[in-house]
Amino acid sequence: MSKLPNNTTSSLSAEKLASHNPSAPAPSHLPDSMMSSVRLLPEDKRLILFTRHSLRERSDGNGFASYQLPLTPKGRVLAKSWGRWLAGHLPYSLDVDSISSPIGRCLDTAQLMQEGAGLRRDIAHQSLLVEPGSLVTEPDIANPIFKEIGVLNFINRFLQGNLEGTKNAYQGGLDILSLFYQNQPQHGHLMLAVSHDTLLSAFLAVMFDVVEIDWNDWPKMMEGVFLWFDDKPFEQASAYFVWRGEVYVRPIHTLLEAYRTAGFHPNKLLLPPEVKWT
Repeated sequence: MSKLPNNTTSSLSAEKLASHNPSAPAPSHLPDSMMSSVRLLPEDKRLILFTRHSLRERSDGNGFASYQLPLTPKGRVLAKSWGRWLAGHLPYSLDVDSISSPIGRCLDTAQLMQEGAGLRRDIAHQSLLVEPGSLVTEPDIANPIFKEIGVLNFINRFLQGNLEGTKNAYQGGLDILSLFYQNQPQHGHLMLAVSHDTLLSAFLAVMFDVVEIDWNDWPKMMEGVFLWFDDKPFEQASAYFVWRGEVYVRPIHTLLEAYRTAGFHPNKLLLPPEVKWT
């Protein structure tokens, strides 16, 4: 992101990671950042690809995309070819169930990526991945604002705690992290988590601890972040993630501490059931 990172998130050197140098060309229309990220992936982790859906039809001028907007023909080809590429060029198996926003273009992206990988696995509808799902507590209040002020203003006001009907920003980020932690695949497997630009941009901003982003930070269609965790209890683990050709690590306890410092109680978080608070 253009304003990221800061001192709450550490960048890892490439020497600590297994380097991937695939010779096959990237699928057409895939954002360049995805190939630079692929080359930095470690081996034998419980890997998650948290991605925006593939190319869709145009939205209105305010950036709000109707839930009915489908993938374009090029978007369908891209999703399938990206799944085929990942299955053929990474030391990871995609033979694992996916999670997705229940919106059609996200479900179609997950299904087409599976088909490209030669698979047919379940795709669980996950309400936390629908926009602005994970961020909202009172949809009747927040959703009209979302449509009125546009997506970038909505996300920045959310990050600044200046938006009615939404969660605290750390809560939104931690809820998504907890969802991923509880749905990790086995070692050596890659799970797809398909969502929307708003959720991905808000999640990354929280991970980097920034309160304002711009259009340069905005995820492109079929752009995503690769993510994995330590093999530790949630509150003791670190989240590692690769975004636009850089690798970062964020200890989860720092997010929990920031949430509590902001005056919120952990019982509102959607934490793994084994997490106990004193």
